[in-house]
Amino acid sequence: MMAEPVTADPDTGGVTAEPTPPPGRPSVRPGRRRPPVRRALELSLLLAPALLLFAVFVLLPIALAVYYSLYRWNGFGPLSDFVGVENYRRALADPVFDRAIWHNVLIAVLSLLIQLPLSIGLALLLNGRIRGRAALRLIVFTPYVLSEAVTAVVWLSILQPNGVFDQFLTAVGLRGSIHEWLADGDIVLYTLFGVITWKYIGFGIILMLAGLQGIPSELREAAALDASSWQSTRYVTLPLLGPTIRIWIFLSIIGALQLFDLIWIMTLGGPAGASTTMATYLIDHGFRRYQFGYGSAVAVLLFTVCFLFALAYQRFALRRDTAGAVDRAMR
Repeated sequence: MMAEPVTADPDTGGVTAEPTPPPGRPSVRPGRRRPPVRRALELSLLLAPALLLFAVFVLLPIALAVYYSLYRWNGFGPLSDFVGVENYRRALADPVFDRAIWHNVLIAVLSLLIQLPLSIGLALLLNGRIRGRAALRLIVFTPYVLSEAVTAVVWLSILQPNGVFDQFLTAVGLRGSIHEWLADGDIVLYTLFGVITWKYIGFGIILMLAGLQGIPSELREAAALDASSWQSTRYVTLPLLGPTIRIWIFLSIIGALQLFDLIWIMTLGGPAGASTTMATYLIDHGFRRYQFGYGSAVAVLLFTVCFLFALAYQRFALRRDTAGAVDRAMR
């Protein structure tokens, strides 16, 4: 039995015994709190570089774009021709810009309908015990690490008339299916979507694989004992994969709204605006036609669309996933 510590009692001149903390609970002395001024100074010093970079490279360009959008300006000389919101009215009334918005929306919808099921299915396949799994993962992820410029140049060569793809169709007896893949306004956007899928499907697969590996194996094995493989996937795996799927949906839609590199290099938004997106429309008017004020207005509209979507996602999806993660961590 441990003896209780003793201290001098200044009132009686004797000694008193200090209470011994219960077994298993260490004796904790409250530490000194840092002064509020010192704490505020430390936070300021730590946050100042990041805030400065954010202000210079994010907030300032946004503010300048809004400012330039209020003028009719060709990028040279002073800003003198103030037009207010006329550039915004012109953009929203332009049928070419309306088609560009529709093209972005169509690519986003096709991504959800085609890329998402493909990503989940291939991730489930590659998550199983199959021979050469590591090599297959490397193969499907390789296109994603290629730059958009390299991907566009390679596929531009493949899809040119009498190119590799046309020769392949001829070899397998599908010569009648040959088209002007990048010059036919009816199919050019779907052709570009095929290239986009080839380029970005690896990212979706790797993301889904990371989500699948976060599911406890014991839970999946128990579900496999009580239900078929399809039922186990539908009622156990997919619900637990929900946060990962929602993250992919957010990144996919934002990417579809900002799509530029592949389309600009392969078609320049043509033919006749059949593959124009909001980003290619912005670059075409802002830099090729020297309508910097009008291009800035289009940039502000594109930013507004992405920003509103991000806010909606945070409100209805991210907050719920974050709250669920905190609840699970506290259990």
